[in-house]
Amino acid sequence: MKRTLPVTGMACAACSALVEKTLNGVDGVHSARVSLASRTAFVDFDERVVTPQQLKQRVNHVGYDLIVDDAQRAEAIEERSYLLLRRRMWMAWLLSALCMAFGMGWIPVGSPDAARQVSMLLALAVMVWSGRSFYVSAVRQLRHGAANMDVLVALSTAVAFLFSAFNTFFGHRTWSAHGIGWHTYFDASAMIIAFVLTGRVLEEKARRSTGQSIRTLMGLAPRTARLVRGDAVDEVPIAAIEPGDLLEVRPGEKVPVDGEVTWAESFMTPDAAYLDESMITGEPTPAAKRKGDRVLAGTIPSQGRFRFRARQVGEQTALAQIIRLVREAQGSKAPVQRTVDKAALVFVPVVGAIALLTFLLWWLIGGTPALPQAIISAVSVLVIACPCAMGLATPTALMVGIGRAAEEQVLIKDAAALELLRKVDAVVMDKTGTLTIPNQQIDFTRADHLPLDERETLKPHAAEAMAELQQRGIDVYLMSGDKDEAVRYWAEKAGIRHYRSRVLPQDKENLVRQLHAEGKTVAMVGDGINDTQALALADVGIAIGRGTDVAMDVAQATLMSDDLRRLPAAFRLSRLTVRMIWQNLFWAFVYNIVCIPLAAGLLLPFGVDLQITPMWASALMAFSSVSVVLNSLRLRYMR
Repeated sequence: MKRTLPVTGMACAACSALVEKTLNGVDGVHSARVSLASRTAFVDFDERVVTPQQLKQRVNHVGYDLIVDDAQRAEAIEERSYLLLRRRMWMAWLLSALCMAFGMGWIPVGSPDAARQVSMLLALAVMVWSGRSFYVSAVRQLRHGAANMDVLVALSTAVAFLFSAFNTFFGHRTWSAHGIGWHTYFDASAMIIAFVLTGRVLEEKARRSTGQSIRTLMGLAPRTARLVRGDAVDEVPIAAIEPGDLLEVRPGEKVPVDGEVTWAESFMTPDAAYLDESMITGEPTPAAKRKGDRVLAGTIPSQGRFRFRARQVGEQTALAQIIRLVREAQGSKAPVQRTVDKAALVFVPVVGAIALLTFLLWWLIGGTPALPQAIISAVSVLVIACPCAMGLATPTALMVGIGRAAEEQVLIKDAAALELLRKVDAVVMDKTGTLTIPNQQIDFTRADHLPLDERETLKPHAAEAMAELQQRGIDVYLMSGDKDEAVRYWAEKAGIRHYRSRVLPQDKENLVRQLHAEGKTVAMVGDGINDTQALALADVGIAIGRGTDVAMDVAQATLMSDDLRRLPAAFRLSRLTVRMIWQNLFWAFVYNIVCIPLAAGLLLPFGVDLQITPMWASALMAFSSVSVVLNSLRLRYMR
């Protein structure tokens, strides 16, 4: 069984890596992928060995939750969590501002000691109410020998608070008596929580935009349907529809489920209705639907009305399967993401070690007078090095890229295919059904006597698409079992220089092998069972949406439209997405390389008065995470 299960409670790459490691360690789980960007787990498991409830218990054990019963409940939980997060953020900012005002003496309360005590109470309120989740999560993580961003936030704020509390009550006796200057950092501990929460709110808001394509697809499905019972037509919830039910659809209404037309009429044609299927197929011209024709959920009659028998309902409709494919693809991982996930598991412990080393060096070199500086430097390192930006760099770009492809009628099944498309330098094309559309009205009794363009028609913009591929240095090979004259004719019409006729399925596979031997990265485009061998062997298999189910199952991508310009568009989108991933990773790593030494106070011993304080560290950390997500969102608007 394969299930897509929402995960709650994840905040950084280390979180998703731990959940994934936990699921993959369960007996009966064949594979599990966890996406931080989409907050979902894609689990392939044997239900005879392990149940979804047992998977949930294992994930609960390490401090997260798996929603196994109702996807809509997961959305409600996410919405409530988001609203609570916003409330905690605003409260954190209010109390932090007051904490700073009292600490700086902007609001007089008598003695400096009294001001420090008021600041301490305000900071404690921020930590207990707004930041409680950080400490609960940190304890769970450490109990299971793991560490995530919450551990860094909890540790840094706790150290800053406890050190400040010690100074509040014992500072004069401990430091002043020995001529050592000292301060309290209650405002820093409160501000760190406020900034981190702000980053999460902005990140969550931006993350919702990355899933816009999924919500658009889900919006195509209506919530009710007209059920025909004898002479009565009743409006019922979509969940009540079962295979075999007779349904009616009127102009402007959405088709509720997949089915087969039993009766149709329109003012143009007495036995046909015309459906706008552009949201599924990308074809702008309404398709005529007569008795016996198939209709798909989400399509809309532009003219006429009809009745049909429900065949596929719920998760079995074509629209539901498209949504599932896009969602799974958005949660899949490109090869570079697997490397980042491995790094995330060790990143937090490494940061902890760097912070400890920073503390020891300042203390050992500077002695007791440098102890306050040692603590603040260590706290700054803990805060600034949270691996959020690094963890979000790849999945957010992939989510936007795959969603954008879906809007362009290109369904991409996994992230590896999206990453590979940019490297393709050879495309093998099937002819009939892929490059051309067969003439459905052909009289086969006189087939041998027809001009070749009566037998089939070149697909819209096929020549333009082939020209663009070849201009980009991609070699195109046309392969067909048709006779020599026909293959040559259509190759010339499409502007394809390399072609072969009278080929068998094995010949297509052999060509892919030959191109691989020449060092080429190969994409195979086909629509039939005879193409499946080559589709499976190619680096990227691309099926045609009107083709066979077998071809679409084997392929890693599917063109839902007959407009072959979608093919070079997919290659362009691949290049843009991968470029965005590397941009995100570059800036995430540069951020850490530059900021960690500055937070540690590396320049201070050399007379350069430049150090990132804990408060600024939290602001920069939040900014880095949000900037990665916003940068990825630019993909939605690029041509």
